[in-house]
Amino acid sequence: MGKYTTIFWDLDQTLLNFDLAMDHALRAVFAQYGLEMNEEIAARYEAINRSYWLRLESGELTKEQVTVGRFRTLFEELGINRVKPEEINADYQQELGNVFFYMDGAKELVTLLKEKGYRQYVVTNGVNATQASKMKRSGLDRIMDGVFVSEVMGYPKPMKEYFDACFAALPDVSREECILVGDSLTSDMRGAENAGITACWFNPENREKDVDVRTDYEICHLKDLMLILEQE
Repeated sequence: MGKYTTIFWDLDQTLLNFDLAMDHALRAVFAQYGLEMNEEIAARYEAINRSYWLRLESGELTKEQVTVGRFRTLFEELGINRVKPEEINADYQQELGNVFFYMDGAKELVTLLKEKGYRQYVVTNGVNATQASKMKRSGLDRIMDGVFVSEVMGYPKPMKEYFDACFAALPDVSREECILVGDSLTSDMRGAENAGITACWFNPENREKDVDVRTDYEICHLKDLMLILEQE
């Protein structure tokens, strides 16, 4: 084992393919309520959803305001008033927790890392009940050493206070030996910067970096993390 002994993993769109799960859950609940769904509506929801989560990261909104507000905004745009945003959000969260799709090579990698003795933790802004369900169904709950969900920690990722709370729960872990792997520049990489730990940007789509934030490493495939971990 080299410099790093502890890995903080983002969950959605890093270990698990959130885009596929979101599409499945969204179409399922819209069908359940007899609402029209097409590619344009799905794309609009995704854009609204992203904007709301960014406001959570900045501390502007609570998680409940995010999860219900995104549907309220979408329904206002679509002129839907016969379905309550609170109701469809509850069913959406349940459906989202019922499905999971691993990112390529993710399960094999985290299993190998566990066998090699690395400590692994999930750091996520997702809804606690939903993330717990996905962790259990995917088997990640038996691989990870712990999960830090922002609504439980009291602060959203990427705030410094969120990571301070994480490390308070890990008194034997130093920040120098930690690396955070995630796909989001604003949540994960900014979080690593605020926490004072190594930042590894998972960028499978080779996106241009559009946020001024430190990234110590960049990988396109999860398996490439081993090259970083095995460095002396």
